[in-house]
Amino acid sequence: VGPCSHTGVMSVMPMFPVGSVLFPRGVLPLQVFEPRYRQLVADVLDGDRRFGVVLIERGSDVGGGDVRSNVGTLARMVQKGTLEDGRIILLNVGTERLRVAKWLDDDPYPQAEVESHPDSHPGRGLRTAVDGAAAVWRKYTALAVEMGAEPEDLNVQLPANPTEAAWELCVLAPLGPFDQQQLLEADDAAIRMDLLKRMLELRRSDLERLMRHRGEP
Repeated sequence: VGPCSHTGVMSVMPMFPVGSVLFPRGVLPLQVFEPRYRQLVADVLDGDRRFGVVLIERGSDVGGGDVRSNVGTLARMVQKGTLEDGRIILLNVGTERLRVAKWLDDDPYPQAEVESHPDSHPGRGLRTAVDGAAAVWRKYTALAVEMGAEPEDLNVQLPANPTEAAWELCVLAPLGPFDQQQLLEADDAAIRMDLLKRMLELRRSDLERLMRHRGEP
């Protein structure tokens, strides 16, 4: 059973701890080979195709014993394939934030009591915050292209809805998993955009310093 749409209502959810962060509107490909996660895939496909994704903060997802974040994302399986060696290939999309209230036994696979964890209601400042973060992201991306990166992101059109655009910027931003987790855990979309803007400004400054050093004799 998936989480309800109202915060505070608990549901038991199959969970997939991974080494990366899935945002709402994001895409997460997965390779499945462990027997416990094969069982998870079978059960999820027999149900509503939804499961929870959380970041592994320490340890490994192979064999258990990992330390997991308690704020994650509800995912939906949209494609499944099988390789010649038997590994299962999944394509999943993020739909909404969730919060883990209690981890349950990992037998037969990780499960948790979870609740929906929506952002606080966006204020009038969200559009401005999104535009500010988008401007810095475009400047960073243009500078990265100038230094040899692939230019595929430059022509991305952000959604007109500022809430959707905010998540899209989180997906596009070139950040590591722990910075991404900070963004995911921010409870207000405008605050999330201000945090993203600061992160991107730091990375742009790093690129500018690198370019200056390249130009030195």
